[in-house]
Amino acid sequence: MISDGLAEWADLAERAPRERSASLASIGNTYRSFARAHPHLYRVMTDGPLPRAALTPGTEERAARPLVDAAGGDTDLARAVWAFAHGMVILELDGRFPTNADLEAAWRRGLAGLGAARA
Repeated sequence: MISDGLAEWADLAERAPRERSASLASIGNTYRSFARAHPHLYRVMTDGPLPRAALTPGTEERAARPLVDAAGGDTDLARAVWAFAHGMVILELDGRFPTNADLEAAWRRGLAGLGAARA
């Protein structure tokens, strides 16, 4: 199930717009959309240690590649963006933000701040 979810995510991420100035935002927005559309699958995919030995070979790498590419090949930046995106998504799915929170603004600010780290 996790391999299938990672493959589905990779399909979406590979089609995300890749303009250099907007690639991190595009990947982040795609990540959020995927998680919101598949909250139960998202939780299965991200809860606990990743059972790498049970994954279809190459699936994890394929799922990570669009984010690493959007981060200009900087794996540390890619991990930071992923951590931000996962934290935002799981808090949103869990209803942890106040009802009046502007999550669109928080996403823009967070991804823009991380994008500035590329410079």
